[in-house]
Amino acid sequence: MKITTRKVATSALAMVGMAVLLAGCASAPKQGGTATTTSKFLPCMVSDNGGFDDKSFNQLGLEGLIAGAKAVGATYKKAESNSDTDYAPNIDSMVAANCNLIVTVGFNLSAATITAAKANPDIQFAIIDDAADNSGAKDAKGNDIPDGKVDAPNIKPILFDTAQAAYLGGYAAASYSKSGVVGTFGGMQFPTVTTFMDGFANGVDGYNKAKSKSVKVVGWDAANQTGSFTGGFAANDTAKSTAQNLIDQGADVIFPVGGPIFQSAGAAITDSGKDIALMGADADVFNTFPTYDKLYLTSVLKGIDPAVQAVVKLTAKQKTGTFDNVAYVGTLKNHGVGIAPFHDFASKVNPDLQKELDAIKGDIISGKLTVKSYLSSQE
Repeated sequence: MKITTRKVATSALAMVGMAVLLAGCASAPKQGGTATTTSKFLPCMVSDNGGFDDKSFNQLGLEGLIAGAKAVGATYKKAESNSDTDYAPNIDSMVAANCNLIVTVGFNLSAATITAAKANPDIQFAIIDDAADNSGAKDAKGNDIPDGKVDAPNIKPILFDTAQAAYLGGYAAASYSKSGVVGTFGGMQFPTVTTFMDGFANGVDGYNKAKSKSVKVVGWDAANQTGSFTGGFAANDTAKSTAQNLIDQGADVIFPVGGPIFQSAGAAITDSGKDIALMGADADVFNTFPTYDKLYLTSVLKGIDPAVQAVVKLTAKQKTGTFDNVAYVGTLKNHGVGIAPFHDFASKVNPDLQKELDAIKGDIISGKLTVKSYLSSQE
């Protein structure tokens, strides 16, 4: 499998970088951490609009920042975004706070991050889930076309080939399903979201081929790249009704992809009174959001926290002008992605399921089985 970096933000995100710093537009930077500062290195972070308490994507990023700062004996600063108009002002506030490394959480911050990095070449940046490689050209749908080159030498992309782990999740979902229907839906239709959904659907296909079954996926057509999306990453009525639509189609396993939207799916499942399993994305939601712990089959994991921690530690050790901007790509092989334990479902799944998943994981790592994603291509 050949790993290549690809752009994940759409043209709509370009407007974010045009935002100007206006008083009161964004939250003031907050300082945290209790470690004794032994260096002048100051790592900082700007969240997406899900906030640092989203029990998922942003929270994992902050945990990685805190751990990294502690490891190098530094404090840290953070700025939480409440809307897309906060991105550029929040990044500028981190620049003004003399941060040495600014980590931005998510592809929505791509344009603002690139703009700030070009304007501040002496500050190091890292961005989660975006390759920062805009060619300037657009495709027929108006999306940015990547050129495979990072737009500024002081930006390090932090990427995850989550399709590999989601394949395992899809296989597990198909194995568990009693109705023969499983479903998935996303927050917004970006590659970093749909790669989970692609992997999930491909894992279901893999199960069907291995077992001569015909489990159906609703909410996402991987072949045509069409499906159900909420339009954002908030836990709200839209996310709940989207989950309900999958329930109405007979799905008894639901995999929401997009930060807190899984919480709305949990509410829909609870209200339905039906025996339906829920899957998490990014974090092990059994631990981060135990409200629906009895519903969680498993979670497809994205190692955001250890990745951020590693980047913080690496950057702290580097001398000025020697920043390593080679993309970090998390895979099953380097433990950057994975699948959570079955927890309360351990006694409910097929006794041979874990053994099958371990074998599949080995095949993916060895290259015997290639799981396609926006980060991978066959030789």
